Amino acid sequence: MIYFDNSATTKPYPEVLQSYMTVAEKYFGNPSSIHAIGAEAERLLSQSRSVTAQLLRVKPTEIIFTSGGTEGNNLAIKGTAIKHRSRGRHVITTGIEHASVSAAFKQLEMLGFEVTYLSVGKEGIVSVEELKRSLRDDTILVSVMHVNNEMGAIQPIEEIGRLLQQYPKAVFHVDYVQGIGKVPLDFKKAHIDLCTMSGHKFHSVKGTGILYVREGVAIDPILSGGQQEKYYRSGTENLPGIVAMTKALRMTLEKQEETRQKLHRMKEELVSFFSIVPRAAINTPKASAPHILNVSFLGLKPEVLVHALEERGIYVSTKSACSSKAKELSHVLLEMGLGQKAAESAIRISFSNQNTMEEIEQFKVIIQTTISKLYEVTR
Repeated sequence: MIYFDNSATTKPYPEVLQSYMTVAEKYFGNPSSIHAIGAEAERLLSQSRSVTAQLLRVKPTEIIFTSGGTEGNNLAIKGTAIKHRSRGRHVITTGIEHASVSAAFKQLEMLGFEVTYLSVGKEGIVSVEELKRSLRDDTILVSVMHVNNEMGAIQPIEEIGRLLQQYPKAVFHVDYVQGIGKVPLDFKKAHIDLCTMSGHKFHSVKGTGILYVREGVAIDPILSGGQQEKYYRSGTENLPGIVAMTKALRMTLEKQEETRQKLHRMKEELVSFFSIVPRAAINTPKASAPHILNVSFLGLKPEVLVHALEERGIYVSTKSACSSKAKELSHVLLEMGLGQKAAESAIRISFSNQNTMEEIEQFKVIIQTTISKLYEVTR
């Protein structure tokens, strides 16, 4: 099996799974309980928060544990809008966000907020000048993803953060789900107020996530209940998942630079290969994250190609896993102006540090024979 769908999810490290099982079996207490078993669980929770904060170079009080990227994005966006609606109802995002962001903004529109959607060019990058023109006195939130989940385009987060220093009413949220462990981001240097991460994107278990909330930033909770996680996220903490995610984050960041170089080599090998494959069109911009490559095979249905590759033991995807079963064309490719033909024939190939160059070589042979057969059938 060759697994090239790591932007959808990654395979957990064995050590991470072992940590999960150990905590689930031996430290099963509720961290909110006042007895000794609860105290042990609380100690592990506190330790995980401290280690996570240290790895991200922030304060432990700025770390909120969530169930993943979707919850983190919804909490950041809706929590900001609800908290600060009295000082403005204008919010800004981009036209290429993940569904958990774009759907949250659609809900805000239904609640009477005015949303500005920033455009992107063929490189998939927003214009900081357009953002500057869009900012108003009643703008309370700007949400821009760091790495696009379909194309790998990297947004100018630091430049946006510097600009927003001139607009203290506007809270700056970044979806860092695809960037963590692959494209470094300094939260403080970029003046980020809220930042979303998801554990299963960096070899942890599903159902785990992190929301960074900068000290001094206030948001309203969207889950009411027992007041865990500084009142922001009620519900008994997923302690085994949190401990496992902390270990996965440490393991991922420890070899981040080595991973980046490896991913870059694999991606460049495929870019060179596809550049000479007839009817293949590379959609991912040159300046992009090292682990995502989006390619269109003009005239082929991506679902047919995905399943044909699956029969040969290779796993890729059509677009974001959260939207891959929907019939609509990729909104990201359309927003970039790449056209309907590219959007209706695109697949996404995404790597992790568990992939190898040997797999790349095998993939090149198999996909070339596969697309040749499919083109024969479609003649």
